[in-house]
Amino acid sequence: MLTLERLRADHAPALLAFERENREYFARTISDRGDAYFAEFASFHRARLAEQDAGVCHFHLVLDDQGELVGRVNLVDVDDGDAELGYRIGERAAGRGVATAAVREVCRLAATAYRLSTLTAVTTLDNRASRTVLGRNGFTVVGYTVVGGRPGVRYRRRLVATR
Repeated sequence: MLTLERLRADHAPALLAFERENREYFARTISDRGDAYFAEFASFHRARLAEQDAGVCHFHLVLDDQGELVGRVNLVDVDDGDAELGYRIGERAAGRGVATAAVREVCRLAATAYRLSTLTAVTTLDNRASRTVLGRNGFTVVGYTVVGGRPGVRYRRRLVATR
């Protein structure tokens, strides 16, 4: 059982530890956040909270059934019913369906709580796991792009609010 928690100020220590623990793992498939992110984490965290308070982003931590932080799933650049989906699951939880479940839940929240109608997502062509997660959650390919200098795919999903 997974839980999504909306990002809060008191999540900062656990989130920083999670990002540090998984930095090398994430860098294998996505662009590294860079040293400044870690050195200035407190200000980055405050900025994310301000974006969330302004309604332009919705950030979530993914917690496992023990309450441990195992990932993140975010909706960014919210505008006129649309947002971009982004997610990262830590190495210890990879390959266990966590990303698929977290994306499923954030799609539900996007439609119901945030009243969004469309989500987009991008990933690299060689990130089979991410492409599988998006496909399992009803995203379809709508084009090709470049992600961090590498060939990528753009996905879209229309949302329907259910009760």
